[in-house]
Amino acid sequence: MTDFLHTGPGKHCGGPVGEGLSLRCPSGRDTPPHRGHDDAAEATSAYLGHAGFRVLAVQSGEQGLAAVASERVDLVLLDLMLPGMGGHEVARRMRALIPNLPIIMVTARGQEHERIAGLAAGADDYVTKPYSLRELDLRIRSVLRRTLRTGPPEPPEPDLRDGDLHIDIRAHTVRRAGEQLALTAREFDLLLFLVRQPGLVWSREELLRRVWGWEVGDASTVTVHVRRLREKVEADPSRPVRLLTVFGQGYRWAAADEG
Repeated sequence: MTDFLHTGPGKHCGGPVGEGLSLRCPSGRDTPPHRGHDDAAEATSAYLGHAGFRVLAVQSGEQGLAAVASERVDLVLLDLMLPGMGGHEVARRMRALIPNLPIIMVTARGQEHERIAGLAAGADDYVTKPYSLRELDLRIRSVLRRTLRTGPPEPPEPDLRDGDLHIDIRAHTVRRAGEQLALTAREFDLLLFLVRQPGLVWSREELLRRVWGWEVGDASTVTVHVRRLREKVEADPSRPVRLLTVFGQGYRWAAADEG
């Protein structure tokens, strides 16, 4: 079973529990679908509801797509183990419907190739079962902080340019040699953080704190995002010249005019 929460007017967010697809968001906003075992889904929905989110549960990827197409959604929590259409295909179709829709994938599979497949399908983050509901709550809030804009508008920031790379901060878009790159919200945040501080070396743990906002988390998440980002910003991802690995230390951004 999946949970889909919607309370009154406002936006919707999504978050999954157990196996399936679920959506959730903080009070004042609405959430899309979630699927999984009844007890896990109900426990997750109840926890997120008490945490101030609204949740709507659905039982399949097709139902989740219909919900996203008809509702204003802030975030989707998507379980890969769905009946019928698989979670990766659901994510691709949701991303096609709403390019900037944040998606957190949930699965029992912990292998790195599964994480890469999820990120390639458009996921912004990845949570592996079993996980604590408190951790799930923190992950969702971390993603929402970076994607929802509330309060007075911030003063516009100037665009960033690095060689043929053009980052439009206000539009949240990136172009390389004039061609717009399809970045997830998290990939954009990671790229912006590194480009703003060229030459500095950041460990995976530091990037988790500074970009993800996590004090504790799986550092391999950073590795997967770096790999995906290289595939988009490097001419030859197997021989990176921009997003470099400093062995035993972490990663750094090499500006186009470096050296």
